[in-house]
Amino acid sequence: MNHILEQGLILMVLGMGVVFAFLSLLVIIMNLSSKIILRFFPEKEEPVPQQADASAEIAAAIAAVTYHTRH
Repeated sequence: MNHILEQGLILMVLGMGVVFAFLSLLVIIMNLSSKIILRFFPEKEEPVPQQADASAEIAAAIAAVTYHTRH
């Protein structure tokens, strides 16, 4: 019985080690591919849209609230 537990423990540690190694390798490969892709295909900077007037946003919020409270 003791031999079976020992084999199970070895199998568990080996399996967890393989999974940990695979996930570590996956993280390294993803980080490297991200750096390579961004080097050759940089993100284009899009202009930031202008904010609407604050009073117009407040008026729209008030209108939405009053509409939903009446219906």
